[in-house]
Amino acid sequence: MCQHQPPCPSAESADRESARLMAHHPEQGWSLLCNGVLLFEDTGELLPDGQIIAPHRPLGSGHVMTAA
Repeated sequence: MCQHQPPCPSAESADRESARLMAHHPEQGWSLLCNGVLLFEDTGELLPDGQIIAPHRPLGSGHVMTAA
């Protein structure tokens, strides 16, 4: 699927979220990555084979940022 050089990580790779954005729809809360992964704003994922990856946000509140 990926035509980039070097190629983006596959949907099966642990670093699949580092693939390039192909479509970004923040108003709807999702992005499509080059490897076919749908990445949701809650950090959940839908893989091309239909597998669901549950949201995996950090549990600690020590890294919360606020707008200036």
